[in-house]
Amino acid sequence: METEGIKYAGSKLKILPYIQAVAGDLGAKTVLDGFSGSTRVSQMFSQMGFRVLSNDISVWSETFATAYLLHDRPISHYREIIEHLNGVRREYGWFSEHYGGSPDSCGKRPFQLKNTMKLDAVREEIDRIGLSGTDKAVALTSLILALDSVDNTLGHYSAYLTGWSPRSYHDMELKVPHLCPHKEGNRVFRKDIFDLLKETECDLAYFDPPYGSNNDKMPSSRIRYNAYYHIWTSIILNDRPQVFGKANRREDSRDWKNTSVFEDYRKDKEGSFIAMDALRRLVREANARYILLSYSSGGRVSRDELYGMLCSEGKLLKVIETDLRTNVMGQMRLTNKWANTGRHTSEYLFLLEKQP
Repeated sequence: METEGIKYAGSKLKILPYIQAVAGDLGAKTVLDGFSGSTRVSQMFSQMGFRVLSNDISVWSETFATAYLLHDRPISHYREIIEHLNGVRREYGWFSEHYGGSPDSCGKRPFQLKNTMKLDAVREEIDRIGLSGTDKAVALTSLILALDSVDNTLGHYSAYLTGWSPRSYHDMELKVPHLCPHKEGNRVFRKDIFDLLKETECDLAYFDPPYGSNNDKMPSSRIRYNAYYHIWTSIILNDRPQVFGKANRREDSRDWKNTSVFEDYRKDKEGSFIAMDALRRLVREANARYILLSYSSGGRVSRDELYGMLCSEGKLLKVIETDLRTNVMGQMRLTNKWANTGRHTSEYLFLLEKQP
């Protein structure tokens, strides 16, 4: 099963086979992906034949989901659009000014100038020819995937490499995304998850919320994804925002804006982490028979708290641990004995059947 996505902190690419195996045994027909991010999991669910409800607060994630889950034209139609965009002449514009660098310079920039000039031209052409709906989503997804393949970063855009990466010298080329057939009825949302849960119903809800650090010395939660992928937001909106700092981040990606309750490091009056309360609320308000929760051993919520909360909300059917360093999976017994020793990061999958 083939999925596509940008380089992404928190990507579930390595554990897709385990999510697929768990979800495939439940007899579910409708799946909610509550925090879709790069949309790899949503793409996988769609290819499995589920009706997918994909949600994320990021506008670029919404664009990806629209392309992969809602495309409604033949591949040949999108190929004509992509071929046209590849043929535009480069021009120097806003993206080149803020994110393009010369190959003989040592300044930290995410892309070489030849590729930001292609970006400037393509992005203007998308608006000039009036692309909309899935046509625009496919074109923008193609553009972002092309840029991601020639970047000068470690996978995010809050800092850039000092020396140019080998891939940054390549010429950016747009390609038609990997668009697979999908069932009718897929839906794409860009909403706060708790607002969405009030109006949706599904057989299986998959949750992969952002994780706050479990390092007690860490400051207040930072907007990891908002800051890391600010360039993608600017490309989607083409709004030429005010920027700040050496990385030229969008003004609305500052660390104190749009904070996530799931990353909150503080405790409430009862001494429970606010992030833990948010997870409990997530499970309780999901109108689904099954909950599949993905979480990290490095997350803000402790393992004992998380295990106890899930057991109190329903029947814990399965717990799977994946060592992200070695990609080894092990199924734990249904006790509060965790296999992780704290020496490295593991990803956990919890399958819960909610109480009626």
